[in-house]
Amino acid sequence: MTQASLAGAVPAPARKADQERAPVQKPASSVDMARIRYGAGLIVAAFALLGIVFGVAVSDFSTASDVTAVVGSVTTVVGTIIGAFFGVQAGAAGKEAAEASRTKAEAGRAQAENAARVALAHLDPAAATEVMKLL
Repeated sequence: MTQASLAGAVPAPARKADQERAPVQKPASSVDMARIRYGAGLIVAAFALLGIVFGVAVSDFSTASDVTAVVGSVTTVVGTIIGAFFGVQAGAAGKEAAEASRTKAEAGRAQAENAARVALAHLDPAAATEVMKLL
């Protein structure tokens, strides 16, 4: 045995090609950008609506309790709708991420199964049968 084989495998220094293929953050997809645009538009429209309702309530009602009742009613409905919109969007994004992870895990499982088949194919039949019994 040589000194190099006793020392074990030494990792090779990183090549320039490997560094060029380093993971880079992917830009947001067009679906994600559409979600962001619609969400921003929804928030702007909600603030505009609340401003209009507040202006109308202040001009039409003389007591603070009346203004508070009108603005509170509209704010509740608008807040519920916006919360539902963003809840659905967050759920859809989570579903997409879960499906991507599942696909990746299934690919890894298939690769592991193929590696096990190849390894068992290189064993003599008696040893392969024993290994299969353990699995």
